[in-house]
Amino acid sequence: MPFDLLLAAETTPFEISLDSLEPLLVGVAIIVLLMVIGKVPVTYNIRNLSVRWVSTALTGLAFTMVIGTLTVMLAFVNGMVKLAEGSGQPGNVLIFSEGSTDETFSNLGFSDVGEIELVDGILRDEENKPMVSRETFLVVNQPVVVQQANRPARRFLQVRGVEDSRMAGRVHGMQLIAGGEWITREGVRTLADGKTNAIQAILGEGVATTLGRDRKPEDLAKAKDPTQLVAGDLFSLGGRDWIVMGVFKSSGSTFDSEIWAKRDIVGPMFGKNTYTSLVLRTAGAPEAQKLQKYFNEEYTRASVKAYQESEYYKSLAQTTKQFLYAIIVITAIMSIGGICGVMNTMFAAVANRMRDIGVLRILGYSRMDVQMSFLLESLVLALVGGASGCLMGCLAHGLKASSIVSSGPGGGKFVVLELVVSGDVIAVGLTATLVMGLLGGILPSIRAMFIRPLESLR
Repeated sequence: MPFDLLLAAETTPFEISLDSLEPLLVGVAIIVLLMVIGKVPVTYNIRNLSVRWVSTALTGLAFTMVIGTLTVMLAFVNGMVKLAEGSGQPGNVLIFSEGSTDETFSNLGFSDVGEIELVDGILRDEENKPMVSRETFLVVNQPVVVQQANRPARRFLQVRGVEDSRMAGRVHGMQLIAGGEWITREGVRTLADGKTNAIQAILGEGVATTLGRDRKPEDLAKAKDPTQLVAGDLFSLGGRDWIVMGVFKSSGSTFDSEIWAKRDIVGPMFGKNTYTSLVLRTAGAPEAQKLQKYFNEEYTRASVKAYQESEYYKSLAQTTKQFLYAIIVITAIMSIGGICGVMNTMFAAVANRMRDIGVLRILGYSRMDVQMSFLLESLVLALVGGASGCLMGCLAHGLKASSIVSSGPGGGKFVVLELVVSGDVIAVGLTATLVMGLLGGILPSIRAMFIRPLESLR
């Protein structure tokens, strides 16, 4: 199956799409066909594999490592695809400045924003206010105060400045975990010392977990939740204290890695005084497409570029294609090793069983029977090792990993994603192992096919 089908497959976890299933069924059909047509008993192959258990185990282990690695890498790509698909609302329209493919480089004028909000087609709330979120997206460098082994001294955090966090939450369809609050009009809260004004922030679950690991042991001992920051906890960024007002239910979206705060505070604080994006809420996907077309083709009051939000986030999955191409190259290199390994094992098996082959021929088995027997043995050996690799790879399902998604050069978002071992990933792994077993077994089986009975018994 072409690896690109993974990007197009829309299945639930462990459900297999038809495109993934077809090549796997072909491989299984070949094994069944060899067992049915071949006259040499399968027990003969199983006995010989068990007798040569050391070489069998080493060859199987090679397949396990190759397919296990392939499964984990594809699970990573699958997780990036699911993350992009789970972000954005179909009824939302993103507005960037003209020429911007990423909100990092977008700059919208204050007057332009006010005029855009008056366009027909934008939903209004109970108070007749347009459901629009004015936002400034920032990438901030944060020193890691509590140094730990194998962790960098600095990290990049994504801060989204919003004017009204409650409205922004409604527009983006975001909800807070129980116990959280929205950011107040002031955007700051005075701490217990009566002097420090901490910046109010709402965190995605991913960044809440990341920042939660920065705490000192004595702070963790007193923490409400030792695994992540929760409402009421403090952290430091940009030389200021920040207080967590709440945590989003954001797992599975790009907002999982974001910090929301008052735009009037964080914009000037980090050197961004303009808006980077405007998010408009419409009645649904058809209305969003119409509004997108209007801004891109008819709107003349400002130079802007509009995107349907869900489609924009899906475009961020372009980064996965780069990973996918790298995986194909790595898999091809590792597969050569696997093919050579099984080929070496099967050539050794043919050399050690010359007399067996001669006896089989004298007993009436044809050359084709001998070839099919050795080819079946190669496929079974590969399948057992590959299946073990898939099982090993399944252990990665649900693990968290950090990455970057981007719709083009220069931009991008740092995200925390979850590895997804789907049925398609398993199908690709098993198909790959059958292909390697087939290619590795063809030449040895042909060698066995042309062994002459009398010469083999001398």
